[in-house]
Amino acid sequence: MRDFHVHSNYSDGDFLRSMVRAAESAGLEGVGFADHCNVARRERPESMRSVYGFNLDLTYERRRRGIERLRDDSEIEIYDAVEMDYDPRDEPAIDGFLSEADFDYAIGSVHDVDGHNVQIASHFEDMSDAERDAVVDGYFDRLVALVESELFDIAAHVDLLERTPPLRGRATEDHYRRVAQAVADSRTVPEVNAGRALADAAVVHPSESFLTVLREHDVAVTVGTDSHHPAEIPDRVDFLTDFFDETGLEPAVPDGLE
Repeated sequence: MRDFHVHSNYSDGDFLRSMVRAAESAGLEGVGFADHCNVARRERPESMRSVYGFNLDLTYERRRRGIERLRDDSEIEIYDAVEMDYDPRDEPAIDGFLSEADFDYAIGSVHDVDGHNVQIASHFEDMSDAERDAVVDGYFDRLVALVESELFDIAAHVDLLERTPPLRGRATEDHYRRVAQAVADSRTVPEVNAGRALADAAVVHPSESFLTVLREHDVAVTVGTDSHHPAEIPDRVDFLTDFFDETGLEPAVPDGLE
């Protein structure tokens, strides 16, 4: 078992060394640091970068030196990766940055639709059903565009809006089939993400119905605990180990590592 999606203090996670030690203790063969990054230069993304400090485009070389030092005294593989916010308007900037930085692999994520973070329930509580359905349509439109861009090795938490009560359960099989077909035609691999699997809502990405559609399209999946703190890694690794055993899936390796 290798975990291709954890975060460090270079975005919103804990220290590199602490995360590696937790991955070692959990029995992982490898762990990949995929810190958040946004290269959009529009006013709102720029403001969010200032508030949250997701500036890996400015700090990745320093983080890389830290990863290299940790590799020298670790028995597991440590990967130098990135999780990038995707917006079709930013494709040239994303492509340029990824080409320059030359990460081991790149994860693409859709967190935002029409200026609303899909994980923040309050953005959608006062919307009508039709407005919420439009947000869901927009999310999957953007997810398909992410896959078709061929910029990323992994597509993260491919039904992220299931974390958000006002949007949960609104995705349809047609949404899932659009994504599954795009992935089947692409080098991009979706992940099984355990970031909310052990929370009260017990959300696993992709959902059971979405995973069934992906399997019908013979789509491989990779593994991500989406851990931000060392204490999260062991329980999420145990969960994912059981999940893959129960489903009979074999975890795939990102294209960037083949």
